[in-house]
Amino acid sequence: MNNYDFPKVDLHLHLDGSFRIETMYELAKERGIEVPGGTLEAYGEWMEEHSNAKDVNDYLQMFDPPTAVMKDRDSIIRITKELIEDIAKQGLRYAEIRFAPQLHLGKGLSQRDAIEAVLEGKRIGEAENPSIKIGIICCMMCIGTEKVNYDANMETATIIKDYLDKGVVALDLAGAEGIVPLSNFKPFFDVAQANNVPCICHAGDSQDWRTCKDAIDMNVLRLGHGHHIYENPELSRLAAKKGIALEICPTSNVQCKTRESFKMHPAYNLYKLGIPVTINTDNMVMARTNVDREYDHCIEEMGFEYNDIIKMNINSFKVSFADEEYKKEMIAILESKLQ
Repeated sequence: MNNYDFPKVDLHLHLDGSFRIETMYELAKERGIEVPGGTLEAYGEWMEEHSNAKDVNDYLQMFDPPTAVMKDRDSIIRITKELIEDIAKQGLRYAEIRFAPQLHLGKGLSQRDAIEAVLEGKRIGEAENPSIKIGIICCMMCIGTEKVNYDANMETATIIKDYLDKGVVALDLAGAEGIVPLSNFKPFFDVAQANNVPCICHAGDSQDWRTCKDAIDMNVLRLGHGHHIYENPELSRLAAKKGIALEICPTSNVQCKTRESFKMHPAYNLYKLGIPVTINTDNMVMARTNVDREYDHCIEEMGFEYNDIIKMNINSFKVSFADEEYKKEMIAILESKLQ
């Protein structure tokens, strides 16, 4: 599976949405956890149904089974390692895998334990698949008002600095948009940024451009999704001027009904405005996608040409948190592939 012969990147890839379904089913059985439908086949059908969701909140139900399973060190290591193996086989040369440490507690693990398990999976995955390099992004979660899980989010924002030289590359905020103003989460970003932690943020997906403005005001470097920024031309120009990248996930946006269709997605127009647009999978297994399929949608339905895909991968490397020398090496290869 490598229809695009150049170094590929995925900057927006959720660990608990990108597992091998057979592994998840096996681990659930071993741990006495019931998966929807009760059988491997039925679980796959359940995910297929929910991937074509009514809205983002309906889509988020699919995360309940994997987070119930991934509460011990061995399961987290295995799922991380397998994901790295799978995306390496797809021709990716770099990816940033994100997860929320607070979602993996409950069976004796601390947030630090969860981070260290993911980092061990990364270590093994990279060692066994030397063609790819991985960065880990730790997510805080919006599950209500900022007060609901204040302590857990503050812990993530505080401890992440201890892992910056061990494979963690950035802090993110994920979850449900629009419950409270995004700006309510600013104190967490302030703590991380005071410790020189790079920050990104989910914004402008299920909610409008105002969440993008809040995220930009919090000095984030990239917007997770962020496509609704297009409805505010002035803010779009500001993002282009500042080089604030958008982590566009086409299939996920259509499945979650945050965009009507691939054809109606504004990604191409945002790209033409000079914003560093990047193309990503979001939840590779839940969305039934991979980067090649995302690129196919871009070319067949969204207005992009082959060279645009290469240029967006150049964007991805430039805004990534990869090692600078590795960035230069990969960008040089990508530039040589331009037709």
